[in-house]
Amino acid sequence: MIQVEGLSKSFKVAKRSTGILQAAKSLFYREYTIVEALKDISFSIQPGEIVGYIGPNGAGKSTTIKVMSGILVPDKGTCSIMGYTPWKDRASYVKNIGVVFGQRSQLWWDVPVLDSFELLRDIYHVPHKEYKDTLNLLIETLELQDFIHSPVRQLSLGQRTRCEIAASLLHSPKILFLDEPTIGLDAISKIAVRQFIKTINQEKNVTVILTTHDMFDIEALADRVLLIGKGSLLYDGKVNELRRRFGSHKTISVDYNPTANPIEIAGTTLLSWTPERAVLSVDTDQTMISEVITHLSNRLDLLDVAVTAQPIEDIIVQLYKEYQI
Repeated sequence: MIQVEGLSKSFKVAKRSTGILQAAKSLFYREYTIVEALKDISFSIQPGEIVGYIGPNGAGKSTTIKVMSGILVPDKGTCSIMGYTPWKDRASYVKNIGVVFGQRSQLWWDVPVLDSFELLRDIYHVPHKEYKDTLNLLIETLELQDFIHSPVRQLSLGQRTRCEIAASLLHSPKILFLDEPTIGLDAISKIAVRQFIKTINQEKNVTVILTTHDMFDIEALADRVLLIGKGSLLYDGKVNELRRRFGSHKTISVDYNPTANPIEIAGTTLLSWTPERAVLSVDTDQTMISEVITHLSNRLDLLDVAVTAQPIEDIIVQLYKEYQI
């Protein structure tokens, strides 16, 4: 469905020092630096995949999405999506995609949300019956009924984000590009957005490309991640592979009847301790979880035991460190 080969994009950025003399000089002569946003990026994505596209600020994530959505033209390389070249066949191509930029809006600020939806229906030439069916589904699943008749400027960030996602899906696209869709949202709104993305992927086989700094979005939604750093694609693989590669540490939390002595077990690190509760980090390459629990049960009168995996954010930080980005 998506095939990207050798994609490169650079920008010319003007340089100027501070001060009045430098400002005057820049009127007649400017120095420029070339910033390589993308360097020979290649990957492919199959229909129905949810792919997390991750990397630090300035890595080239948004530039890639803009090229793939037809907004930018690359310096070199090819990009074929559903048989279209996005920047050449844009009029025909955009009917098949939906795009949500977390800090940009496609809704009209001063008119009710429903009026914006009607305008988008006309822009995409969506048949009236198909539009009504899709709209009813979106209103129900994204819970828009309480504010769909309100002007966009009166909505909270979470409400507006849900409306932006609905607007991007009114024409039933086969591909959905999401650039930081949950930025600034509260926990309830994030869960609602994540659940909806899962639903449309499973029920309508919508392919989703998700760029985000929220690693919980990646863990909740994506099976596969692409890591970009300094314009280059550094990693392409499954989230489970990352856990196997970097997630050798697990955390054990234990509650027990009061004891006066801190716990020491080989292969573990005591993260916190009170007479009634302890939290240990376990390196599973050195010690099995079952052995640690056996040691604990032999030495303590256990009330509760909880084992949790290393947070996905810690794993991604390790990945960043490995590639020095």
